[in-house]
Amino acid sequence: MENKRTCLYDKHVALGALISPFGGFDMPIQYSNIVDEHQAVRQHCGVFDVSHMGEVLVYGTDAERFVNHIFTNDVRGMADGKILYGMMCYEDGGVVDDLLVYKKDAGSFFLVINASNIDKDWEWIQQQAAGFDVTLENQSEQYGEIAVQGPEAEQVMEQTLGISCKELTFYTFKVIGDIIVSRTGYTGEDGFEVYASSSYINECWDKLMAAGVKPCGLGCRDTLRFEVGLPLYGDELSETISPIMAGLGIFVKLDKEEFIGKDALAKQKAEGVSKKLVGIELHDKAIPRHGYSVLKDGNVIGEVTTGYHTISTDKSVCLALIDSQYAALGTDVEIQIRKKTFPGTVCKKRFYDKHYKKD
Repeated sequence: MENKRTCLYDKHVALGALISPFGGFDMPIQYSNIVDEHQAVRQHCGVFDVSHMGEVLVYGTDAERFVNHIFTNDVRGMADGKILYGMMCYEDGGVVDDLLVYKKDAGSFFLVINASNIDKDWEWIQQQAAGFDVTLENQSEQYGEIAVQGPEAEQVMEQTLGISCKELTFYTFKVIGDIIVSRTGYTGEDGFEVYASSSYINECWDKLMAAGVKPCGLGCRDTLRFEVGLPLYGDELSETISPIMAGLGIFVKLDKEEFIGKDALAKQKAEGVSKKLVGIELHDKAIPRHGYSVLKDGNVIGEVTTGYHTISTDKSVCLALIDSQYAALGTDVEIQIRKKTFPGTVCKKRFYDKHYKKD
């Protein structure tokens, strides 16, 4: 099957981007190089094409009750214009997807899902809607999306795109006609995401390029999210890695009356889990990669989910899913990299501090 292309694909080709398949799309991995793009976002501002993400609109009399039924977080009492992060889970606690839920009003919610899961999520959401008075619309083809990220993002949004965002705090959004603008992102920096028609997203991209804002690919999107401990579906969350295993229990509201997966996740929280996601810092410059084995006293106890030599802190670190008995901070472990083992220590999963605008 041929990969899809976003509305900005021709712009990426014209800029000489390295294009590679991701989540069923041909996406830009880098333009200049990952380090320069990463540093632009940490220090100034960069823009990402994230039009591959999926969007589902849920509206109707039972919209709030239905979203709460399929979502681990709690949308009851959310103010209009607020956003919550959480997961959709199977009955056994495995993760269908992690997502953002935007509350437009009491009867209307906008779900933002991962590109690689759009078809699966859409089918699953439809299956769960039986018995609820809701209308579902898969709007993934209707929206393009850009993410403007970095400490100068607010200034760029206002001066280059003419969108005032001062009133938006972290995880809030506003609707301007057919455009949705939120103070969100996947980099650990302040920033905004703009959802709109393909034509408007193309206009925004051209203005940003003309103003000298650095285009950034998915390569540095991964290094940025990794440094601040944000999970990637398929690596740190999956059908077999629950939110409790991943250390994301704060987004699982067990005080809700019900939601899909509640019983299994409550049991995991009460009884503990066999595997936990941890950070590991190596005592060497070697780079741990996805799938590499983690060892203790010569025995395999888990594997790396994501690993890099960090750009912001110059350390070789990784996230790894390991046997829970070895998950305590300070535990000495080893990582098998090709034919050698390298010593490391279990550490916090966040390797770099986030810089969100909370107030």
